[in-house]
Amino acid sequence: MEADEGSGESAVDTRDEWTLLAWTALAVVVPVIITLWCSVQRSKRKMLIKDIFRRSKHGWHYTDLFNKPTYCYVCSQHIMQGAFCDCCGVCADEQCLRRADRSLPCKEIMAPAQPDGTLAHHWVRGNVPLCSYCAVCKQQCGTQPKLCDFRCVWCQTTVHDDCKPGLQDQGRCDLGEFRSLIVPPHYLHRVNKLRRGQTEEYSKLVAACGSGWTPVLVLANTRSGNNMGEVLLGEFRTLLNPVQVFDLSQLPPAKALQLCVLLPPGSVRVLVCGGDGTVGWVLDAIDTMKLKGQEQFAPRVTILPLGTGNDLSNSLGWGAGYAGEIPVEQVLRNIVEAEVVKMDRWKVQVASKGYYNFRKPKVLSMNNYFSVGPDALMALNFHAHREKTPSLFSSRIINKAVYFFYGTKDCLVQECKDLDKRIELELDGERVPLPSLEGIIVCNIRYWGGGCPLWEGMGDEPCPPTRLDDGLLEVLGVFGSFHCAQIQVKLANPVRLGQAHTVRLVLKSSRMPMQVDGEPWAQGPCTITITHKTQALMLYHCAEQTDDDDDDNSSSSETEGPKQPVPSGGGSGAP
Repeated sequence: MEADEGSGESAVDTRDEWTLLAWTALAVVVPVIITLWCSVQRSKRKMLIKDIFRRSKHGWHYTDLFNKPTYCYVCSQHIMQGAFCDCCGVCADEQCLRRADRSLPCKEIMAPAQPDGTLAHHWVRGNVPLCSYCAVCKQQCGTQPKLCDFRCVWCQTTVHDDCKPGLQDQGRCDLGEFRSLIVPPHYLHRVNKLRRGQTEEYSKLVAACGSGWTPVLVLANTRSGNNMGEVLLGEFRTLLNPVQVFDLSQLPPAKALQLCVLLPPGSVRVLVCGGDGTVGWVLDAIDTMKLKGQEQFAPRVTILPLGTGNDLSNSLGWGAGYAGEIPVEQVLRNIVEAEVVKMDRWKVQVASKGYYNFRKPKVLSMNNYFSVGPDALMALNFHAHREKTPSLFSSRIINKAVYFFYGTKDCLVQECKDLDKRIELELDGERVPLPSLEGIIVCNIRYWGGGCPLWEGMGDEPCPPTRLDDGLLEVLGVFGSFHCAQIQVKLANPVRLGQAHTVRLVLKSSRMPMQVDGEPWAQGPCTITITHKTQALMLYHCAEQTDDDDDDNSSSSETEGPKQPVPSGGGSGAP
């Protein structure tokens, strides 16, 4: 009996173990299967959405959370996540996305005009901008918690549902406040119909757009600085014709600027959203246009600074960095009010030395500065680490912190010491004796090192003022990284070596870090010759002065006299 009872208990225990094992396996396998199924469904959903986005005429973007109360344009229901078009503003949830894509037209970049030659309003209902007002009754629009009221995607006019029949414009759209900057879709449609050589008809089309028509092209580098380029592309597409807005990560500036040939000669303005390197890229493309005989179509260039240094932007009055502090509407108003100035561009020719070196000299374009020494070393180290891990360098603050780290390191190591023994300097053919320096900086603009007025310095001794268009370069020396830091916080002055039309440097021995406009490299023995290349047409903004600028101007005016009404310059310490 005892044996039978023992065998029965062991069988029960074995059954319990198998039951526990089965439930454990089920508890593990079922969540894994559910997770895999959800992953497959999520992948299918993303592929479906991407396919819709790829085929669509809308500029769809998916978001997990809208930043304001938003309603679907198809089902009229409140939605938290979904897709929106950054051209016309249409919004839809995932279930209604395909229907919205088929039934709701987007902004047409090229379309025929009405029989009377005007453009018709393109109304989109609901989700009007916050704090918008009705064009008829002047009361606020979009206050009801539902899909209501209308907005024209071209002139940005908003109107209540009940007030829409009371509009006095009879359905004609005048393109709104920024009509002088917008390329009308009917203009491109008519240009497309013209045959080559019909210059008279082309002149009539230009005259129909008004004498004050100065269309603007927006070229944004989405990889610059604090990654605001993607957001700015959408905001400018909303206000302008989407054909005027280009992403430089997808289309080089040389191809984007081909649109200038279809627009009035000498009236096009280009807004470059990026750092100083992006501006140089665009200016090189404009030089290529001139070489092709298209100089009459060369645009005027302005800057929305998204980079780290932004010294060229600062010198032209557009600020040391943009972080969304002013709306894009104000940016466009500033472009309308800006004045055209000329800026010198320079050719940097680097001829390497050596018995068996038969390569052609390296030729670079310079807008801001050329330097050899500690600031070039910091840029070289920064550039090397950014190439290895680009995802870590997506913030302007992080970039400047990395620069600070390498500057502190060089203060201890002093890799560029005894520069005066390894290099010779000639200004306009005359040899210049050098003190015990670690670096030489050749500047074309006023600011250097992220906003430091290098040539004027602290104003403790008289010096001729810098100008963008005088054909002169300012040549200065620094004693090391610590001296550079002192200059940036206005505790010291650089060594002013002189001004010249032509600068020649001879590196006699060893390798030294060099940079042109933030693009660094390590260079062996060579001869560097900097000569005038051409002049670019830039837009200068008379921004409000800060207290520091007032102090600089007052101190420099005591020694120099009145300032010229042309913006003046100094180089950049970061790319």
